[in-house]
Amino acid sequence: MDARLERILFRVQKPARYTGGEYNAVIKDKAQVDLRFAFCFPDTYEIGMSNLGVRILYGVMNGMDGVWCERCFAPWGDMEAEMRKADLPLWALESGDPIRDFDMIGFSLGYEMAYTNVLNMLDLAEVPLHTWERGDDDPIVMAGGTCAYNGEPLADFIDLFSLGEGEDVTVEMLELYREVRRTGWSRREFLRRAAQIPGLYVPSLYNITYHEDGTLASITPEKGVPPVVTKRIVQNLDTAYYPVKTIIPSTEIVHDRVMLEVFRGCIRGCRFCQAGYCYRPVRPKSPEVLIEQGIASCKDSGYQEMTLSSLSTSDYRPLAELCDGLLDYCEPRNINLSVPSLRADNFSMALEQRLQKARKSSFTFAPEAGTQRLRDTINKNVREEDLLRSCRTVFEGGGNAVKLYFMLGLPTETDEDVVGIADLAQKVYMVWKQYGSNRARGVRITVSTAFFVPKPFTPFQWEAQISMEEYRRRVALLRRSITNKSIIYNWHDPDVSYIEAVLARGDRRLGKALEAVWRRGGRLDAWSEYFSFERWMDAFREAGVDPDFYACRERPYEELLPWSMISVGVRPQYLWRERQQAYRSVITPDCRKQCTGCGADRLLCDRKCDALYPISARERHATEGEV
Repeated sequence: MDARLERILFRVQKPARYTGGEYNAVIKDKAQVDLRFAFCFPDTYEIGMSNLGVRILYGVMNGMDGVWCERCFAPWGDMEAEMRKADLPLWALESGDPIRDFDMIGFSLGYEMAYTNVLNMLDLAEVPLHTWERGDDDPIVMAGGTCAYNGEPLADFIDLFSLGEGEDVTVEMLELYREVRRTGWSRREFLRRAAQIPGLYVPSLYNITYHEDGTLASITPEKGVPPVVTKRIVQNLDTAYYPVKTIIPSTEIVHDRVMLEVFRGCIRGCRFCQAGYCYRPVRPKSPEVLIEQGIASCKDSGYQEMTLSSLSTSDYRPLAELCDGLLDYCEPRNINLSVPSLRADNFSMALEQRLQKARKSSFTFAPEAGTQRLRDTINKNVREEDLLRSCRTVFEGGGNAVKLYFMLGLPTETDEDVVGIADLAQKVYMVWKQYGSNRARGVRITVSTAFFVPKPFTPFQWEAQISMEEYRRRVALLRRSITNKSIIYNWHDPDVSYIEAVLARGDRRLGKALEAVWRRGGRLDAWSEYFSFERWMDAFREAGVDPDFYACRERPYEELLPWSMISVGVRPQYLWRERQQAYRSVITPDCRKQCTGCGADRLLCDRKCDALYPISARERHATEGEV
């Protein structure tokens, strides 16, 4: 451990965030390593160590001979101050070495408000901030995760983006880098070769021009560079790597438990949900494999809690079989099994009874909208009677707490829809009054609303976000409409969601604004104690950027979007058709009932999807040939 670190640890909160040495952390002999990768999570240790994707890729890379992947997290404000005072560069937890000395630095981008942390961590690491400032001796800086699907706001700072699931493409990229090192190629030659690997996007190899009105005019790849980069997926989850032997944190983290990923993708097609479209197609893992992995993980880690993870866990068909198999092991050992991501339309008494065995007392459902019209608009495919039936199941089973999640500001939303949230919560209360089996304990119904953010690769990617003033008006309307003291209302402040909308649909001109925010002290913006809306607005003015242009402007179908050189497999014309369906409040059935030919299955089988939803030659040329 660096002596400077030893001297400052006692002056900071939670020093275990910064020391490493955890059980199952991978230590390798440097003499046997020819590629060192610093896996950076642009948030605190507690958040990053709760991320299953980080643990998976950490294991995949360390499973390669000659490759050593080490972890690095954003320091809290007190630690950053001490580091700068002591002139201590950012280091990796396993070796304690400065990450500036590594071959590659990779960031996991799960949410837009972490962007300033990326800049801050590069600066703390003493790595040149901009891509054009880095030479052949500097690390390659890459990023992946959900936000990589539109990484344009970070194009000035990231050398390459990995799109989609990283288990396979990461190995291919690292092997290419090792080949480059052996042959003595330059940094630019590596990036040009990397751009030929499916799923890798190199922003510097694409030239962007703009119209006078600020909209994009063209996206032109350099000669030999793919015009469209398509995400990568893992086709068989049963054989994919899973971290049975995972790192056991030495301090408390947010999700301190075994996490079992039951499937990837989602069958539902909610029109606001970026993950639901970006993670298609649906690929389940067999219950036999999950039971084996869950038991082995508990044995190795000693964890007393296990959670099933997916976008919609109750859509996993053999869920009852899986729960029974896990509970056979968990119950005698007092291990708690939790099943989040439940849907109101397929929650059953049998499932509730299994979960009650695991001591679960609170259940969460996400109707998203207060009226059936608006739920149909967003393709939620949940009816009021479904929700009330599920709540009855909870209350009859002895539960006395239900959490309901909604969004405000959805396309076509009216005041009637807003008041409908209060009406629906009151109906849930009346269900408890009628069917609660333990009414002496009372009931707690928590209503939470978030500010809708239009995201890329969804049918609502063309929509305008409502103004913050209008959002606050709708919050006030809903507050006045909830009069029952058993119904608690929580809402998100709109400031962060507005900035998130700017970054989510931004282009690379936002790089100057991001840098201005960071130079003004911006970092850890996902944390309320560090976020400053005024700082962001000042930075936008300094950079000459109009944030409303990105957040509050509706886009026509013909407009070239900043992410038009990226494909998640879902066809743009399908997303537009879904938007048109939304304005007619027409639902699209889930993928199990009917394949509607979104295009994502083409990542597994071209013929099936093309037969179900033919694509014209012009559309094929636009989505697969030229931007």
